[in-house]
Amino acid sequence: METPTDRAPTGAERILEAAIDLFGEHGFRATPLKAIAARAGVSQPLIVHHYHSKAGLRAACDERVAHMVRVRKEETVDEENQFDPFLALRRMQDGRPLLRYLTRALTEGGAHTSVLIDDMIDDAVGYLAQGERAGLIKPSAVPRDRATLLVIWSLGALTLHEHVHRLLGADFLADSTPPESLHRYLRPAVELYTQGLVEQGSFDRLTAVIDDPAAAGAEAGSDREPPDVGDTSPARDDEKEQ
Repeated sequence: METPTDRAPTGAERILEAAIDLFGEHGFRATPLKAIAARAGVSQPLIVHHYHSKAGLRAACDERVAHMVRVRKEETVDEENQFDPFLALRRMQDGRPLLRYLTRALTEGGAHTSVLIDDMIDDAVGYLAQGERAGLIKPSAVPRDRATLLVIWSLGALTLHEHVHRLLGADFLADSTPPESLHRYLRPAVELYTQGLVEQGSFDRLTAVIDDPAAAGAEAGSDREPPDVGDTSPARDDEKEQ
């Protein structure tokens, strides 16, 4: 994990680094504070001093990981039209432990994970707006919902990383991931982002229904044929005899 400067990391920073590594490798429930202290080269009471409890330490790890995603994503938006924060993380030396940590957070769930995802969505709203100002991203009528969907899609790919590797040959968690190993994942992703999926105008009616379901329902009702209730004129005398 990188530190703010080239100075030696403090005890608190070593604890965070060790916790992110071990939580990602073994899970939150299966990782005791004793193991984190051993990995960080500190005493267990020092962890309690800085973070109060295992839950407090996990909250600090969540904050650290969200911060690193945000920083690297902002840098990526400044550099190129590439909008998957997890692939941006792979450009960093410490990308693998961060991705492993996120994978564990998503699979184990809990209130901490909800807070982490909410923070990531808040950050996504910000860097997508940054991309709009830079002329890289189209504006949206629903910017927060768009950011939410993009984060969910990225998190879904990360959660299913084993199947992404099996089906597309892209290993997000590999020690070294050469660019050529990601091309089958990146190529359709870039195509979807830059070209879209459907032809222009194909979903105009669906968009109208989503934007104003009441008006769309009224329009649909006016297009219906009146029900066929049959001939309601009185029967003739010869018909009655039959």
